[in-house]
Amino acid sequence: MAFSSTSLMLLIPLLVSSYIVLSSAGNFNKDFQITWGDGRAKILNNDNLLTLSLDKASGSGFESKNEYLFGKIDMQIKLVPGNSAGTVTAYYLSSKGSTWDEIDFEFLGNLSGDPYTLHTNVFSQGKGNREQQFHLWFDPTADFHTYSILWNPQRIVFSVDGTPIREFKNLESAGVPFPKNQPMRLTSSLWNADDWATRGGLVKTDWSKAPFTASYRNFNANNACVWSGGKSSCKSNSPSSASGSASWLKQELDSTGYQRLRWVQKNYMVYNYCADKKRFPQGLPTECTHS
Repeated sequence: MAFSSTSLMLLIPLLVSSYIVLSSAGNFNKDFQITWGDGRAKILNNDNLLTLSLDKASGSGFESKNEYLFGKIDMQIKLVPGNSAGTVTAYYLSSKGSTWDEIDFEFLGNLSGDPYTLHTNVFSQGKGNREQQFHLWFDPTADFHTYSILWNPQRIVFSVDGTPIREFKNLESAGVPFPKNQPMRLTSSLWNADDWATRGGLVKTDWSKAPFTASYRNFNANNACVWSGGKSSCKSNSPSSASGSASWLKQELDSTGYQRLRWVQKNYMVYNYCADKKRFPQGLPTECTHS
């Protein structure tokens, strides 16, 4: 494959950032609780590694002990290798209740040699249907990669190895609900969804390949507002934005960020609800028509 000079400029940071280890590794026993799986979730390596596994009897999951109301959340994940068809590794922020808010990464497994589908969604007040899906520019099962959510009052930015892949702006002024009032926990799970996950359910889970295992390390929520006792406490332990003009609570994409975002969406996006006119015959959702 030939690369233009522009493509190389955009790709070099991706290659470099995938090998950067976050400066503040989380302690999984301190930061998280295992919520289900009957022993299939394990905290290892002096609390620096967490693994989830799935077999025919059950999957497994964990969630953060803290709730957050805005934050910059990073986690390094190594996905299920080999034939992962039918499995879903979910990594998301979520509140509780019937009008919950949620910010989703979901990794839809596939047959060996085929790419994972990275599924993203944003729920506000119990309403989602804002799916964008991507393939990745690397093998997410060969090594750990950093998956980040920037959530501040102005926008939500999904990033992979520091490269933005999706932005969801606060468009409350246009009547679009935005997650800003409900604290959310960081949750992850590995589970069987072979009724829909791979090619719409056509490819089923091969249980002879079980157990399926995903691994986590280097959780970082140093820049986050922790919710406790009915109020949030915000902290910022790292430099502000690249321009130095705003903290993460006001952080936005600069011109380089938007250039990389467009590169990913042009080359690796495989579904965008904002382009699905068949799904929305009465007109695309409001946020799709606002830049």
